[in-house]
Amino acid sequence: MTGVPVIAADGATVVLGDTTRLAPTTFTVMPGEFRCVTGGNGSGKTTLLRAFLGSRSLTAGSCSVRGEPADMARPPHRRLVASLVEQIPVARDMTLREQVTLVAASWYGNAPETGERAEQVIGRLGLSSLGERFPHQVPSGQSQLFSLALTLVRPADVVLLDEPERHLDSRRVDLVATLLTERAKEGTAFLVATHEAALVDVCDGRVELG
Repeated sequence: MTGVPVIAADGATVVLGDTTRLAPTTFTVMPGEFRCVTGGNGSGKTTLLRAFLGSRSLTAGSCSVRGEPADMARPPHRRLVASLVEQIPVARDMTLREQVTLVAASWYGNAPETGERAEQVIGRLGLSSLGERFPHQVPSGQSQLFSLALTLVRPADVVLLDEPERHLDSRRVDLVATLLTERAKEGTAFLVATHEAALVDVCDGRVELG
């Protein structure tokens, strides 16, 4: 790929006391590239995602998005980056469909295509038949897909995902892999921490930690 990286780590390092949470790491991700972060438990995968989210300070080096330091206190950064790294708060008294539509409306406004965008994401993740249920009424696998819908329904230059395969069977993992690949082809850059071979097999490259 050619052009300017949308994600860049340059010697990104996190040390807490005597513990290295993230060894010095350098890589770039281009627009439209789907990159997986792999490594054993404790190698720093989640720490790296949090650094790009802007919720984890670095001890040394840098993490930047569109050439600017990752800082979730900056509104421009929040507009660029969508994430499923921390658990997403949900409303118990709103249905899955209502909440996905609300997130879409917060970014696209009260336009006819807002509902269409919500329905498209809900449908692609196999949640159409569960749209009128409440979050506490769906099992863990569908709850994970719901969190992915809340993340992917909004526009973003960068999407950060921490083990999106969590609680999913192989069929649903394949579904997610296909959706992420399609979204990347539209220009979104993905950085995905994962242990799942089905995601690694379809990505554009790996960042190996540890």
